[in-house]
Amino acid sequence: MEDHPSGTPHQPSVEEGVPLAPLTTMRVGGPAARLVTVESTYDLVEAVREVDDADEPLLVIAGGSNLVIGDEGFPGTVVHVRTEDVRVESADLCGGASVRVEAGTVWDELVARSVEEGWAGIEALSGIPGSTGATPIQNVGAYGQEVAQTIAQVRVWDRVEQRVRTFTNLDCGFTYRHSIFKGTRYRGGGRYVVLEVVYQLEVADLSRPIGYADLARQLDVEVGSRVPLAEARDAVLAQRRLRGMVLDAGDPDTWSCGSFFTNPILTVGEFEELERRAHTVLGAEVSPPRFADPHGNVKTSAAWLIERAGFGKGYAVAGSAPHASLSTKHALAVTNRGSATAKDVLELARQVRDGVEETFGVRLVNEPVLVGMEL
Repeated sequence: MEDHPSGTPHQPSVEEGVPLAPLTTMRVGGPAARLVTVESTYDLVEAVREVDDADEPLLVIAGGSNLVIGDEGFPGTVVHVRTEDVRVESADLCGGASVRVEAGTVWDELVARSVEEGWAGIEALSGIPGSTGATPIQNVGAYGQEVAQTIAQVRVWDRVEQRVRTFTNLDCGFTYRHSIFKGTRYRGGGRYVVLEVVYQLEVADLSRPIGYADLARQLDVEVGSRVPLAEARDAVLAQRRLRGMVLDAGDPDTWSCGSFFTNPILTVGEFEELERRAHTVLGAEVSPPRFADPHGNVKTSAAWLIERAGFGKGYAVAGSAPHASLSTKHALAVTNRGSATAKDVLELARQVRDGVEETFGVRLVNEPVLVGMEL
């Protein structure tokens, strides 16, 4: 048992009344009563422990890519994680590459390095904004890969037991966009604060098998083929840019949380009801997408439901200036057109969610974490 992480303490930055919008990819949110910026794992634990000891509200953020903060801001302490160390613990053809990464490390920088070093397993997750520490919480995935396939360990601070704990892959409870770290709550936030993630990657020049049809078509290969790592990364980035899913400071179409809703996972009976309603609304020849689920359920496409319910790319709330709108490139992304408030974002998201439910009987679930608000 480890009560506290090792490491060299630094002097955290402490500020009051700092706007939080610039720390998020959606670019909305009021100020923090107190913002503590930490650059070492030691200081991260100390900052969290200090807030909990004082029984104050706590919000931990890093890349801010999966977060919508209310316009009133946050009434407690926001701990901004800027820890960025990457340690290669081993790397050989037999055992693969074991890479320990601190939570504040920019995720896409880690992916870019893995491609350069010849570590396969996360190349299809190129271009995803945010920090490494967020990846196990959401079980981040795209284009046929999930981090659950490569995470060996997650090292966390347990706010309840007041100690550092290490979770193996099986301990993490990974499912679609979910984990034990997302599902276990404490004092209005997460019980576990991610400190480090250990990835077990394959030492190889070629990617893991391509598991996404659009990606395979772009690469001109069959699904299941392997291609040079750099080619896989370039193709993924191209696909994400087509959908407005690569952050660009000059393009409001990318000022979002990425996919605002998760793809629904339905029972077989629920999917059959969805099919019946789709045939009634759209015609007998039109059926919703159907994908296999490892637990015997059926996954379908949130983007398909949104567009077929009448919310096309670029949709904005009628009768108001388009401060927030769906992306002009992808109907699953709610975007800030430059002057949106959190209220604008939620008004649009709520209209889309309710419209899909009214049309198809399926209630969409938001993927980003909402702070100080409910959808």
